[in-house]
Amino acid sequence: MTSHPQPTRSPATSDASLALPLHRPAAERFHSRFAWLDSWHTFSFGSHVDPAWMGFGPLRVINDDTIAAGQGFGQHPHRDMEIITVMVEGQLNHRDSMGHSAVLRAGEVQRMSAGTGIAHSEINGGDRSCRLLQIWIVPDAPGHAPAYAQKPFPQAAGWTLLIDPRGADGALAIHRPVRLWRGRLDPGQTLLPPVASEPASPLGWLQVINGDARLAFDAEPSADSALPTTLGRGDGLGFAQPPNPGAIRALTAGGRGADLLWFALA
Repeated sequence: MTSHPQPTRSPATSDASLALPLHRPAAERFHSRFAWLDSWHTFSFGSHVDPAWMGFGPLRVINDDTIAAGQGFGQHPHRDMEIITVMVEGQLNHRDSMGHSAVLRAGEVQRMSAGTGIAHSEINGGDRSCRLLQIWIVPDAPGHAPAYAQKPFPQAAGWTLLIDPRGADGALAIHRPVRLWRGRLDPGQTLLPPVASEPASPLGWLQVINGDARLAFDAEPSADSALPTTLGRGDGLGFAQPPNPGAIRALTAGGRGADLLWFALA
């Protein structure tokens, strides 16, 4: 692997209070471009700092990374962060200071609790570019023991629970009362939210990986509202969970289908 200057992966420390619903169009995200890396940042990251976009509740980072074959991030440290990697295309080789060595493939999810400190590398060991979403969640407290896990998840249409604080239904557990689902919709398919009511998690975030989805809200937006009725690849939306006003009532995929992430945040 050729050595490259590494963009920083250290987060800013503050979190802005944001009005709901909160639309983050794909084209308005921060963008880092290197010869080997194309990275879109939903929230402030590295040299991209905007006080209005420091995170959403405990959700600190959503980075949509495409990494060239044979390239990647050399060993770098993390501390006191729950780091989730959703592999979309290709493969990624992981090595860390706890002795783990693994290959993360499309359809798999990795959870790394940085806790008191962990260092790792992320290298695309394949012969084509890979794509992943890396997510950072602020833990419920500092000083947890570092931990690592990964597993494949079904890729059928519907909702699949990826992250749960107790590891329910085969999900990976993190140190925060946050749940994360991946939703896959066939063209024209409609899905209801993965939870009818989530009083313990008042905030939600929807992130589109691929395709597009039309949204139906509990209270439909007015004609002059800036609230989007359709989200496409890279778009994000922060909202109040059902049964709060402005909650998403249903999602319907467009002609290309849809692949998306739904966060329940507390």
